Amino acid sequence: MFNIKPIALVGGTVICAVGFLLFIPLITEIIYQTESWQSYAVPILLYLIVGGSLVIINRNIELKISIKEAFLITVLSWILLSILCAIPFIYTQLKLSVIDAIFESMSGITTTGATILNNLDNLPKGILIWRALLQWLGGIGIVVIALVILPFLRIGGMQLFHLEGDDPYDKFLPKISSVITKIILFYSGLTTILVVLYFINGMTLFDAVAHSFTTISTGGFSTHNDSFAYFQSNSIINIAIVFMIIGSIPFLLLAQTTLTNNALFKDNQVRVLIFILVIAIALIYLFARPYIEGSTLNQLSTISFNTISIISGTGYVSSNFEEWGNYASVLFLILMFIGGCAGSTTGGLKIFRFQILFKYIHLHLKKMLQPHVVLSAQFNGKKVTESTYESVMTFFFVYIITFASSALLLSFSGLDFLTCISAAASAISNVGPGLGEIIGPEGNYSSLTNYSKLVLVLTMFLGRLEMLTILIIFLPSFWKN
Repeated sequence: MFNIKPIALVGGTVICAVGFLLFIPLITEIIYQTESWQSYAVPILLYLIVGGSLVIINRNIELKISIKEAFLITVLSWILLSILCAIPFIYTQLKLSVIDAIFESMSGITTTGATILNNLDNLPKGILIWRALLQWLGGIGIVVIALVILPFLRIGGMQLFHLEGDDPYDKFLPKISSVITKIILFYSGLTTILVVLYFINGMTLFDAVAHSFTTISTGGFSTHNDSFAYFQSNSIINIAIVFMIIGSIPFLLLAQTTLTNNALFKDNQVRVLIFILVIAIALIYLFARPYIEGSTLNQLSTISFNTISIISGTGYVSSNFEEWGNYASVLFLILMFIGGCAGSTTGGLKIFRFQILFKYIHLHLKKMLQPHVVLSAQFNGKKVTESTYESVMTFFFVYIITFASSALLLSFSGLDFLTCISAAASAISNVGPGLGEIIGPEGNYSSLTNYSKLVLVLTMFLGRLEMLTILIIFLPSFWKN
């Protein structure tokens, strides 16, 4: 029924990749002269042996997969990544419980940024860089999935972003490989530039590297309990603003855009993203400025940073925005759901789906007046088909049901209404901080019960892989020939 060899090859590659990445926290611990580096040696050895064996055994197979195998590989890869990446949290001196380790790992891989760790300022450097590295890896991972897997599987309207129109999958594999290589190089280049900018503006080299990983991936893990409030630097805040916006824009479009090509601003999603950001910042400024000290410029910078952080799903904080009044809190809750552009590292519903939904509503209203007229709409020069409308509306429905179910399940643990709602919204949209005293900008998820953490782990996973990718494997027909 399934060709196990391609699945084993991908699995082996994933295991090897994690093994090689573990050298980074190991080297970090050596540089900072701690003995924690020994904790990474065993996982590295184990991962490279097991993963390498799977790769060697299956290296000569033809990597040709069916739709069902593509779904299965995608889901299993992310589950495997989350488990493998949780081991250092258990095996190192942190010695987290299995559930806490999986929560932190899933939050990292999905670029959510929700954490159960306290006293970040005094944690081993290796663990801090490992957390940041997970988000960097998850960021590039979701970009690749958005470019390759989701359009191919026609998830939630993502077929609009198919690389080769309607050509069969096996015909554009070489093109995919080329695009992925360019995206990885571009992603790495942006990360390097950001490291330099953070460093020359006052961050230590360690903080610059760690925050570059989590900024470009719109992840939000910090090395300090106070997040960006720790740095007290307008220049660092402004740099983060720019790169959080970059992380919210389709990476393929960014990579293709040159100084002489204004294709970036011709994209419907990008224009709407900028519009939403301007309107949201303006609305929050009107009501929140009495609660923020400093000059008008400082107020705008603070509001812009936190607003962009929420809508991009980064989850950094530079101020306790819950002190800005109920209006700001409600607006931030709404912004959590929106997210950035398709093909970016952001979570949420994605801007293009709102655009498609509004187009559908507009056409439906016009058909009510002119029932016999054939009407159609376009998105970035592509005709929006009925199947696209159907997949987008299905996605909206499943997204809302998943969010509501998550909030309901959380309520069974005795959490208050605001915490349940904001935690579910934050998890499914991969944002990080929620609202309220427990998980708000000055709190974290450490005090939640194991039951609540497992609910949120599942919600983060569903949100990152856009629900339908996971839910389809539970259909009995999926496992039939």
